[in-house]
Amino acid sequence: MPTFSLCMIVKNEAAVLGRCLDSAGTALFDEIIIADTGSDDQTKAVAAAYTDKIYDFIWKDDFAEARNFAFSKATCDYIMWLDADDVIAPKDLEQMLDFKASMPPENDPHAPDVVMMKYDTAFDENDHVTFTYYRERLIRRRGHFLWEGAVHEVITPRGRIAFLPAAVQHRKIISGDTMRNLRIYESMQKNGGILSPRHQFYYARELYSHQFYARALRQFKYFLTLKDGWSENKIDACRLASDCCLHLSQKEEALTLLFQAMRYGVPGAELCCDLGRWFYSENLLHQAVYWYEQALACPRSDTVGKFISEDCYGYIPYMWLCVCYDALGDHQKAFSCNEAAGKIKPYSAAYLWNKKYFDSVF
Repeated sequence: MPTFSLCMIVKNEAAVLGRCLDSAGTALFDEIIIADTGSDDQTKAVAAAYTDKIYDFIWKDDFAEARNFAFSKATCDYIMWLDADDVIAPKDLEQMLDFKASMPPENDPHAPDVVMMKYDTAFDENDHVTFTYYRERLIRRRGHFLWEGAVHEVITPRGRIAFLPAAVQHRKIISGDTMRNLRIYESMQKNGGILSPRHQFYYARELYSHQFYARALRQFKYFLTLKDGWSENKIDACRLASDCCLHLSQKEEALTLLFQAMRYGVPGAELCCDLGRWFYSENLLHQAVYWYEQALACPRSDTVGKFISEDCYGYIPYMWLCVCYDALGDHQKAFSCNEAAGKIKPYSAAYLWNKKYFDSVF
């Protein structure tokens, strides 16, 4: 059975580091490496309860450099990374342990070079996942993989790639420096750095997440002119740029951008829901129905690495079809769509409110 190193970079994570390491379990990892980038709380003391491999690393506004430093200290066959506010649920830990036990020896030609795992990063009021995507999570050490990117760092998968549906959950408790990533990108540009297409996309996303809609729109549009951008990022860029336009009261441009997204790939449920929302906002209910029904027909494509908004593959289109059909006077169809949404989220306040409404209609 191959051996696993856990490599982490941390700073002032005393509140969450123990939770992370407890959830990961000593059974999964053969060594734990902590690279501390300047903590002034009890982070190192917490880490010392789990490992003696704690290293100081001077922070240089470069996540890839810090992660590569941590990886350089690993001695096991495979290296796994976690952030301090990540956790592994018991069911997912069990899957990982089973996967580790079933892996061929590291020197076997069929051994994977990279294992992709789900990263669950948002949850609803009942703790069900609403946003997820696959990320490179377990890396073969002798493959000499390197992290790239000062922020939103990434290892580009190559060689034999395996997919494990077990998830790491991102469970942030305390918000840190929310402007850090944006500040790093803008410092890079100020110092003459040229952003790669991927980082141009993420720079625009940072602007969007901070509600700098006009600036984000310009950066998304610039990203869309670049030849080497990933098609899924271009689809997301069109969607987010469209939402910027809505915030800026540019409704026609918002629709144009949604249709532009189809240049880069077959629309997924997320894009179909955006189109349904746009047509509903214009009271074009039949068109809205069409796009929400298209959303229901879209297959999931998780393993391509795209961002998946779980609710767009069932709950959201059913709820909006309920609203649209009710407005069109077809109360029976509206009722049926609400019931379908309720099968997905029986605890949903919107579903329960609609259920009471239909009790008065029928």
